[in-house]
Amino acid sequence: MKGSDAGRPSAFETIVYGGLVVGVLDFLDASIFFPLYYGIGFTDVWHSVAAGVMGHQAAGEGGWATAILGIFLHFVVAFCVAAVYFLGTRVLPIIVNWWIVSGLAYGVAVHFVMQYVVIPLSLAARTTPSTFRLAAFLNSVIGHALLVGLPIAFIANRSAKRN
Repeated sequence: MKGSDAGRPSAFETIVYGGLVVGVLDFLDASIFFPLYYGIGFTDVWHSVAAGVMGHQAAGEGGWATAILGIFLHFVVAFCVAAVYFLGTRVLPIIVNWWIVSGLAYGVAVHFVMQYVVIPLSLAARTTPSTFRLAAFLNSVIGHALLVGLPIAFIANRSAKRN
């Protein structure tokens, strides 16, 4: 290793630790922001995630069981997001050294992929367009940059420095 050049990050550390960290951080953001901003309950937040696999009506009628399913699915997505970043370090190793820029950019990209690809293709897709709300948009973009992309990039960088 020369200077600030990092080695290759560990798959385990990047995916498992990264997935857990961003899963918890994004869980806290969603569990606090959405109830405060929209005036909804904690379980409503996680019903909306479960709606991706079972639709809004079934998720809403499922009580705590579907809220727990939503939390589980949230963490599955967090591990997948960390795994994609890890694979990115194999294709573009430079992102390990430029972890701040790449992490922030990756978090923003995750937001857009989730909002405009994953959710529209899921059973959670609404038949009527939702109203754009700047505060919710900014929370999601900034939150994904700081609480998703940046922590995964940081963990990958630290892991690579140890290897």
